[in-house]
Amino acid sequence: MTLPGPPYDEPTERLLAKLMPPGTSLEPLMLFRLLAVHRDLAERIHPMASGLLNKGLLPDRDREVVISRITARAGAEYEWGVHAVFFGPAVGLGQDTLDALVTEEAASSAFDERTGLLVTAVDELFDEATVSGGTWNRLREIYDDARLVELLLLAGWYRTLSTLITSAALPLEPWAVRFPTAASR
Repeated sequence: MTLPGPPYDEPTERLLAKLMPPGTSLEPLMLFRLLAVHRDLAERIHPMASGLLNKGLLPDRDREVVISRITARAGAEYEWGVHAVFFGPAVGLGQDTLDALVTEEAASSAFDERTGLLVTAVDELFDEATVSGGTWNRLREIYDDARLVELLLLAGWYRTLSTLITSAALPLEPWAVRFPTAASR
């Protein structure tokens, strides 16, 4: 797939400016350039995507655990690597935890109880497109209904992005982190 490149036409330039963080010196992300292939669709999905990332009800760390796990499970090294540079560290996820989200099983001692529960939920969603009754009951102990809905939509949205990224074989950003070499997923 051919991504738009500079110089961008005016509508693409406006879209990319909207998608990128204000004041950044980075070139528009390749994912955003890919979305710009269908500007109308990119405009329509932007409010939901931005809302999940920037205005959600889930604790920021929980959000990043879910994003990191679902993108790792889906093999979307691009998205995992962007979040491992910018978002994960900003919410207290160290590189060891980020790497474990790629390589470890849910029951691994690499995860505290809450992280392990989120990993289990994401793995169940990835494998079965549902959360088991036991996992759901444990999630209900820490989240209200609105947060539960958000968790499901967050995992689904990043699974969708992962499908786009892997199907289009989107190359990694030059500054992004790579999956750990021992990645088993």
